Amino acid sequence: MSEPTEVRARRLGGYPRRVTFPVVGMVGGGQLARMTHEAGIPLGLKFKLLSDTPQDSAAQVVSDVVVGDYRDLDTLVEFARGCDVITFDHEHVPIEHLRALEADGVAVRPGPDALVHAQDKGVMRARLTEIGVPCPRHRIVADPADVTAFAEETGGFPVILKTVRGGYDGKGVWLVRAEQDAEAPFKAGVPVLAEEKVDFRRELAANIVRSPHGQAVAYPVVESQQVDGVCDTVIAPAPDLDAELAGQAQELALRIAKELGVVGHLAVELFETADGRILVNELAMRPHNSGHWTQDGAITSQFANHVRAVLDLPLGDPRPRAPWTVMCNVLGGDYPDMYAAYLHCMARDPQLKIHMYGKDVKPGRKVGHVNTYGDDLADALERARHAAGYLRGTISE
Repeated sequence: MSEPTEVRARRLGGYPRRVTFPVVGMVGGGQLARMTHEAGIPLGLKFKLLSDTPQDSAAQVVSDVVVGDYRDLDTLVEFARGCDVITFDHEHVPIEHLRALEADGVAVRPGPDALVHAQDKGVMRARLTEIGVPCPRHRIVADPADVTAFAEETGGFPVILKTVRGGYDGKGVWLVRAEQDAEAPFKAGVPVLAEEKVDFRRELAANIVRSPHGQAVAYPVVESQQVDGVCDTVIAPAPDLDAELAGQAQELALRIAKELGVVGHLAVELFETADGRILVNELAMRPHNSGHWTQDGAITSQFANHVRAVLDLPLGDPRPRAPWTVMCNVLGGDYPDMYAAYLHCMARDPQLKIHMYGKDVKPGRKVGHVNTYGDDLADALERARHAAGYLRGTISE
């Protein structure tokens, strides 16, 4: 017969103290914050959100929301009170503000020494080159004439120009075919990075998660397909990827995370070159679009593992649940009533997983994504692309 609770409590010297679950402070109110919050709910975690507006994606679902400017140090300091850890939906918080938070004893993950490499492409390229990570040939350029000089150094035009800060989803990136086309990047008022145009076979992404005490897990390397500079489709794992090259990509991402001191999720965007090499294109130190497939296709999602990492909990199993998972982004179009399309999509494919972000529908805007999975890649691709197209309104049957 089991011991009554009252008797056991008296024997142990009174009732056990109430367990207080940690508070995760999330800076940024976009869809990444929304999905990270969702992953923390089963763990009983509390979320506090610093959001630009009350209408932001995550602000619609998190109960404790502070509306304020992440660029204001006083706002950040006040927001951090009562939080056990601060993490991010984006990489734009000024580094000097994060250093000030750390000086006040706030746990910031990833910390400023790591995050600067995701904020500044010039800093990132310099550091990756220093530690021997393969990258496209590159250098900071001063003006259009210097772009021409760089092109001559690397085999001629075209070249890629990037503003070192502020770019995303194809913004802040230019394909330049001649000196006279190179003026626009310099108008942004920030340094400009020139890179050789890589002859790549496809784009890959290696997603890993690392905790403060150094535990790390690696997800399968995925293929990321872009349309007009925006991620359209992710296939997990990348089809026909040589096992040795896949291993190299995972090891590279793990090494970058260790060398840069990353805590949380790290996405390493890669080029697989025509001659069978991998080169690092970009870094993201937060949950990433190339990892959205893990919500339904992995034993532990990128969002759940990011939460575990920033709280220094043991990390979850990153292995896939099915041989193939496909993620397709749902972009806004001229068909704003996406909810009306659910009937068709759900009836056609009962296994379909739809994830919407609560955003107003605008042409070209990411408003959600769909995941499909199964034993047959062609089938999973067709189902995901059909659902994304039907939700957008480009497919009517």
